[in-house]
Amino acid sequence: MRKYKYKIVDSKDVEPAGLFKGKKREDVEEYLNELGKEGWELVNADFRELEGRLEFSGVMKKEI
Repeated sequence: MRKYKYKIVDSKDVEPAGLFKGKKREDVEEYLNELGKEGWELVNADFRELEGRLEFSGVMKKEI
């Protein structure tokens, strides 16, 4: 039987591109791609885009 560990992620975990810039779609994609390289898979997500800013929360899993 496969076993997994889970990780809750959200917008607070994403570093914005610049000091006074909000988080953009590209910032979120880069963050999720980095987690993917570590073996994490996004299994559930709630994305909201408001005034050019992308907010999200999600669940990721990784086989152990």
